[in-house]
Amino acid sequence: MRTDTIRKEDTVTNSYVAIDIETTGLEPRLDKITEIAALRVVDGAVEGRFVTLVNPGRPLGERIVELTGITDGMLAGAPAIGDVIGPLVRFCGDLPLLGHNILFDYSFLKRAAVNQGLDFQREGIDTLNLCRAFMPGEHKKNLSAACAFYCIEQVEAHRAEADALSAHLLYQKLLEGRGEGREELFTPKSLIYKAKKEQPVTKRQKEYLQDLIKCHRIDVTVQIDTLSRNEASRMIDRILSQYGRKAKIKEVNLQ
Repeated sequence: MRTDTIRKEDTVTNSYVAIDIETTGLEPRLDKITEIAALRVVDGAVEGRFVTLVNPGRPLGERIVELTGITDGMLAGAPAIGDVIGPLVRFCGDLPLLGHNILFDYSFLKRAAVNQGLDFQREGIDTLNLCRAFMPGEHKKNLSAACAFYCIEQVEAHRAEADALSAHLLYQKLLEGRGEGREELFTPKSLIYKAKKEQPVTKRQKEYLQDLIKCHRIDVTVQIDTLSRNEASRMIDRILSQYGRKAKIKEVNLQ
């Protein structure tokens, strides 16, 4: 009896979207995307690119500017995430996502997609998990350290396109050296992140915020129209906690 065999090459993934984002912070519920890069890879070769800055509707902290080199001036004319996420979802198609600590990037993108009523349930491959499986335990596993370990040149760290490319090259290097019986590590797994659609700031909240800002002469650094209902509530609570309801002539940077 003839028995068909499955080639090792057929059990791994070599077509995907390598993706990376930059953000104002680490918390998807509170922070915003500032840059997105997605590289469509087919059979190991980059065949398409989607790269854009994103206006977060708030100023960047000094640490973020220092880390990424992205400035408020660079983002001033950039599109909002609501204008970007639809084209990105279409660009990704049905391909799995790939990234270093991919769930971080996916969580921000999933929230943005849900807020626009888009389905963005995806499978993914995490190069960080692969590094934990194949690199010596004493070595650091962040993207820069992993690229250095595998002699992959990084042109510009902490910018989305450069990091997406680094994750792609790292995956290809790991794919070349994979051991027998470890092919399952290169198979996409479902990315699990639950997100509910955020309700936009209400007219009443905007009016109340504007009254508080005027009353206390507060220097506001966020765009009120871009706030969600929960963000507006937190902002109101911070103002009331710091200033109360009576006018005080002070200024505050509300981030």
